[in-house]
Amino acid sequence: MTENKPVSEDKKKETVVEATSEKDIKKPVADKPKPKRDPRARLFKTDRMTIVAPAPHAKGKNSVPRVMYTVILALMPAVVISLLLFGTRAMVTILVAIFSAMVAEFACNKIMKTGVTIDDGSAILTGLLIALTLPPTFPIAGTALGAAIAIVFGKQVFGGLGANIFNPALLGRAFLQASFPVKITTWTMPAFAGSGAYYDLVTSKAVDTVTGATPLGLLKFEGIGTHLKPLLLGNIGGCIGETSAIALLLGGLILIILKYADWRIPLSYIGTVFLLSGALWLINPDLYPNPIFMVLSGGLILGAFFMATDMVTSPVTSLGTWIYGIGMGVILIVIRIWGGLPEGVMYSILFMNGLVPLINRWTRPAYFGEIQEEKKHKG
Repeated sequence: MTENKPVSEDKKKETVVEATSEKDIKKPVADKPKPKRDPRARLFKTDRMTIVAPAPHAKGKNSVPRVMYTVILALMPAVVISLLLFGTRAMVTILVAIFSAMVAEFACNKIMKTGVTIDDGSAILTGLLIALTLPPTFPIAGTALGAAIAIVFGKQVFGGLGANIFNPALLGRAFLQASFPVKITTWTMPAFAGSGAYYDLVTSKAVDTVTGATPLGLLKFEGIGTHLKPLLLGNIGGCIGETSAIALLLGGLILIILKYADWRIPLSYIGTVFLLSGALWLINPDLYPNPIFMVLSGGLILGAFFMATDMVTSPVTSLGTWIYGIGMGVILIVIRIWGGLPEGVMYSILFMNGLVPLINRWTRPAYFGEIQEEKKHKG
């Protein structure tokens, strides 16, 4: 016979626990297929894209391609004038910049596995803008390099379109400005330029020894101004797309009417330049240029309507757009009048681009319940 030994209380507890644990063991479940990962998710360190937007979630007629190609069409008057004035060299510069931007965009899409985005028009617009900010004699290799830098370091490293902080085209041009300072400031007169287009601000006598310089350069370093008519038509030296004020204003007006550009930005930007330069001109007209010249010369109109109004890099609040535009105007006047460079549109826009996140934070409207909550805590 086998002797039945009494089981201790601790042993009973262990037996019950073991039995219970065995019952709780779940049967293995077949592995479910993993959901396909969004290729863009790696940019945000998550497996699922989170879209935050207020209700109702209604889709409008506008889309990224629609906006981009509309802006490109709005630039066509300036492009046509540039081809008439600077000929085939301007066409080659524009085509090379666009092609390089598209190649860089496609390469980034493949390397970062974000899907092909060259069909949305953003790369084409970036290439076109950077070409229009270059002189017609700028080296072709430098043009291609600047367009590639604009796409890679101006847009894609931030996460692609919609995530960039700075205007990509201006960032690419800033790189070229630092890398090729002589080439980017070497100008040629348009094919239709005639003699006697320039005059001295003080004596108002015509001079004919200033070919190859921009009106701002002549004014700043030689004290020679330009008649307003060449500034309107584009019959002056300068970058490919900034010479004709009429063509740029026509394209800018299209963007304003279609509401693809916030009218407050060009108005506050150009208005600030006009008012500040006008005040200086009234103080000493022999030393400072008249305000109309300051508005029509250089890249102010191109930058105000087509670059400063970029939806991604400009403020989203009404008050923010006024602060943004006024800030750019003040910076531009400081650089043009007292700085070492004749032009400062690029730097004024890039500087204020960097402040846009802070401007949005400072000027955002109070959300529902925020004011009441603050009063509650104060009480």
